[in-house]
Amino acid sequence: MSLLAPGDFWVASGHHLCDVSEEGRLLATPDLWRAFLARPELLPPPEACDAERALHARLMEEPGAEVDPMGLADLDAVENWQVFLSFRDRVAAAPTLEAAWLRLFREGVSGVPPLFLGMLTHLVARAAMEGEGDAFTLRAGECLFRTQRAAITQGATLLADEEVVDTRHAQGDLGALGRLLTEAGVPPREVELEVLSEALAPGYRARSDAHDLALDIAEGRPGQHGMARALERFIHHMLGERVKIRPVPVIEDRNWTWHVGLDAEATRISNALWEGKKVPQAELARILWLGVLEFEDGTRVLPRAQGKPVYLALAMDAAQRVRMKAQNLATNLPLVAAADAA
Repeated sequence: MSLLAPGDFWVASGHHLCDVSEEGRLLATPDLWRAFLARPELLPPPEACDAERALHARLMEEPGAEVDPMGLADLDAVENWQVFLSFRDRVAAAPTLEAAWLRLFREGVSGVPPLFLGMLTHLVARAAMEGEGDAFTLRAGECLFRTQRAAITQGATLLADEEVVDTRHAQGDLGALGRLLTEAGVPPREVELEVLSEALAPGYRARSDAHDLALDIAEGRPGQHGMARALERFIHHMLGERVKIRPVPVIEDRNWTWHVGLDAEATRISNALWEGKKVPQAELARILWLGVLEFEDGTRVLPRAQGKPVYLALAMDAAQRVRMKAQNLATNLPLVAAADAA
């Protein structure tokens, strides 16, 4: 099992609780499953029956044990444990956590709690960024598993972690930038939420689990290019495909062939444009980041898309939230067949 190393990042992912294959893929261990079982959602509540406490204790002792929750007194608890055990077994059936992640999204995640999917995405994203030294790429990579709040102001396109923004809002210490990220149209006066800069970049790893640095992805900013590098790394790690992604300010291709929305809103807007529909300017303004993807190995691409760019789009919704769907990169790229590199 790998140990925590100096300068580690995203420690909260639990990657240090995993074993690592020779190919750099994550292997679940009993300690990783114990971390899942220690979540508040799976800890027996004070009113839990003795049978549920015994079931939890048994799994903490042997996380892969076969247990039957049907004897529990609380029907909600029965359902909760059935959901967890189904998820555990689906993940355990795959050779690596990356392979499990791909199978889940390709076969269907109906009935799998977003919490579990988020934890798994956090893990595989951390593995994808192993060895990356650029703080802007790593901060952009947080978007793969953390919801962001967006703000466009004074030439900047800022992304800040939604949970951090909400927490500071509740505590009343947001500062003007934080208020801008929670209420549309509020002009900034002083900044208390810091924006990642070259000066702050060396300290990113030490504070990466705090998710308290905003990222500017406006045109020409390091964050714009960091987003492209993060997506390149994720695609290569998960699919085994080497790609080059170039950020662009606009799509100037009236006959584009393929696009991938990186979130539900970007997908909706991109689909409408591709179908020739007129999209209101207010909705077009929700597009925050655009990229052009090209495959290194053209033989892996569907015939209709060979030699043609794939456009990527990231957008905020009406509430200024950015919820990236990393699974779109695994299911919507124009590949002949899934590489199953994981």
